[in-house]
Amino acid sequence: METDNQKVQGPTASQREVGETREETMEDWFAKGGSDIEEGEVVRGLVVEVRGSEVLVDIGYKSEGTIAIEEFRHTGVPKVGDEIEVYLEAKEDNEGLIVLSKDKADKIKVWDAISRSYDSGTPVEGRVVEVVKGGLAVDVGVRAFLPGSQVDLRPVKNLGALVGQTIRAKVIKLNRRRGNVVLSRRIVLEEEREEKKKHTLAVLSEGMALTGTVKNITDYGAFIDLGGIDGLLHVTDMSWGRIGHPSEIFQVGDQVEVVVLHFDRETGRVSLGYKQKSLDPWATVDERYPVGGKVAGRVVSLTNYGAFIELEPGVEGLVHVSEMSWTRRVRHPSKLVNVGDTVEVQVLDVNKATKRISLGMKQVESDPWSSIDERYKPGLRVQGKVRNLTDFGAFVELEPGVDGLLHISDMSWTRNIGHPSELLKKGQAIETQILNVDRENKRISLGLKQIQPDPWESVSQRYPMGSRVTGKVVRLTDFGAFVELEPGVDGLLHISQMSSRPIATPAEMVNVGDELTLLVIRVDPNERRIGLSLKELAAAILEEPQQQDTRGRGKGRKRRGGDDFDDED
Repeated sequence: METDNQKVQGPTASQREVGETREETMEDWFAKGGSDIEEGEVVRGLVVEVRGSEVLVDIGYKSEGTIAIEEFRHTGVPKVGDEIEVYLEAKEDNEGLIVLSKDKADKIKVWDAISRSYDSGTPVEGRVVEVVKGGLAVDVGVRAFLPGSQVDLRPVKNLGALVGQTIRAKVIKLNRRRGNVVLSRRIVLEEEREEKKKHTLAVLSEGMALTGTVKNITDYGAFIDLGGIDGLLHVTDMSWGRIGHPSEIFQVGDQVEVVVLHFDRETGRVSLGYKQKSLDPWATVDERYPVGGKVAGRVVSLTNYGAFIELEPGVEGLVHVSEMSWTRRVRHPSKLVNVGDTVEVQVLDVNKATKRISLGMKQVESDPWSSIDERYKPGLRVQGKVRNLTDFGAFVELEPGVDGLLHISDMSWTRNIGHPSELLKKGQAIETQILNVDRENKRISLGLKQIQPDPWESVSQRYPMGSRVTGKVVRLTDFGAFVELEPGVDGLLHISQMSSRPIATPAEMVNVGDELTLLVIRVDPNERRIGLSLKELAAAILEEPQQQDTRGRGKGRKRRGGDDFDDED
């Protein structure tokens, strides 16, 4: 005995044939008295009454049948006089009434439609209801299975995104008895793509503009689906300006209008362009940015040799480090600007052929060195601040952007300075004298010692040859001792002038810190040298008793180098 579920699966071939070929009107049907209807058939009926919970349908039989109103939840409750198709379950029940079903009639119709689609290879339409193991469940009137491998042309990572969507697919497997339906959306997409490809290839030509869909994005470009055929939009053809990555402009799924740059029919390769839709901004760049003109731009990139400034989309210029400041020696552009900064620049040169624009930042301001010789003349004393110390001197800031060099040789008349830090500190305020101004090379020479008189200019008068002087030993060397006669003026007591007898080292005679009375034996202001002698002073003292005797003076103890010694007989 057949179950209700088996009946729902549909009538026999002969029953379907009866249902499919019946063309007569309801009047003809009722005139025949429904004598040829059989249980398990789909028949037509006339709605004669709609009650609160049921619909009364006349199929031309000896009695009407009722259908629960819930069975019309998908199609809507019919009106009196509407013709509908119903399934005849039984001609008489226990009460002698016929039993009808709208749901079973609809399912039989659906199965018939699915069977026809399977036989003819035409697609069916259905709604994705949920994600199941291995694929998707699709409602095509009955529950069908769409394997994950058949969902799209390429593997789909997120099947859940398709839930709720209406799709078209082909029936690739059908078992009506078991109620199994297997679909393939991929076959439909492949056929559609092939049709589109034929059409695209027929009309595709270089130079034409067409709309496509961004299919995939890579580091070097984007693949655009033109309709069954993919074209490559290289990153260099996306914008006249600078692009770090294609994703800055496009996203997968975007509709984009492109221009066909090259099409190889043999290989099917298509090169596309996006920036070619607009005029190359470099074509008239010299008109918009004349040499000498000033313009604002945005810093888009920094290199060791300069900063690239975007003047407009697709047009960039370079500010070389040498063109950033009149006064500062810029080692790296980041010392002055950062990416994203808006700066004002002046156009120095435009080369349309190479698409290069040279820009200058310092040119938008006046050059402080253009009138430097008017403000700083040699001999003028100026105030400044020590900005930097080097091995060879100190850079002194005279005004913002103007530094002068105080060379180590111009720091002191007398001291032998090993490093500028012995006298100066960074940030220290000092007074110097302008020695020289070189406007062309942007150099100012300063002097610190020049603001004081040179003690060596009058050293011959203060320390004449043959005079006796007193000083302190400040330094010993292998060849002698340096004796400070006054601050900034040292004399040399050579080892040969320490004693009349041979000595090995100066330390045998003197020590650092000793105060000595010495005889000046040489004065050379030009070479800044004073020669001193201890033994010559001793000889001079030995001669003094004889001179005193002639004047009536007696012999006594004399001083040699500050020490007493006895006269020799």
